Amino acid sequence: MRRSVRVLDRILLTNDDGIDAPGLAILEEIAAQLARDVWVVAPEHDQSGVSHAISLHHALRVSQQGERRFGITGTPGDCAVMGICHLMPEPPQLLLSGVNRGLNLGMETVFSGTVGGAMTGMMLGIPSIALSQAYKDRNNPLWDASRTLGAQVVRDLLAIGWSNGACLNVNFPACTAAAAGPMTLARQGVGMIAGMHVDTRTDPRGMTYHWLNFRRGDRQQGPESDYDALRADKIVVTPLRYDRTDEDAYMALAEKLPRFSG
Repeated sequence: MRRSVRVLDRILLTNDDGIDAPGLAILEEIAAQLARDVWVVAPEHDQSGVSHAISLHHALRVSQQGERRFGITGTPGDCAVMGICHLMPEPPQLLLSGVNRGLNLGMETVFSGTVGGAMTGMMLGIPSIALSQAYKDRNNPLWDASRTLGAQVVRDLLAIGWSNGACLNVNFPACTAAAAGPMTLARQGVGMIAGMHVDTRTDPRGMTYHWLNFRRGDRQQGPESDYDALRADKIVVTPLRYDRTDEDAYMALAEKLPRFSG
């Protein structure tokens, strides 16, 4: 049974593309339809690929960039902690992370700062949703699906509800809002990461430097996968959690190792 969703008092927004990213501006439009007070606590610079990282070995600096709007010299996880535990006078009722420029599916969710911000919010007891917008042209993403449908998607998910031990990962297809399929539940697939490569270059002073990047390939995703659902232009919803215990490997090892029973 769905629960009725009233207008929320407070929402916290963060992202990994940085506080000036166009996707965050779209997220602010979405949040304005959902809550009376919208707080933005986002990285001052792009933090893509930082996953759930928290800054423990260097200080964080905060710059106020408007009413209830703050830039942080840290990761999306840092931003979630700073917003929930320090900047906001009361905890938010919802944390939204995104809208990321580019999909976050499969194995890439492990590296995603967008997902990391939502996972940190969930760890701190706040219902959290990561939102990402797939694109066909990186330099000219079509934001129509997330901008037009985002608020209703969040409303519907809040009405349905989900467990405290998970955050939700939502990906919008790279098509118009009119062409986007309904919200569809899918499992995390294998993803497209097929390895990594190191690109070594030489700077004008003759010193070498290196860029790390993923190698991607078309891989078999398995049943009910998030990638296959997105290819079908669905709005893909996947619940994610911290527990990464592999049950098949656990049971295989249990044949040779004693289990801890407490």
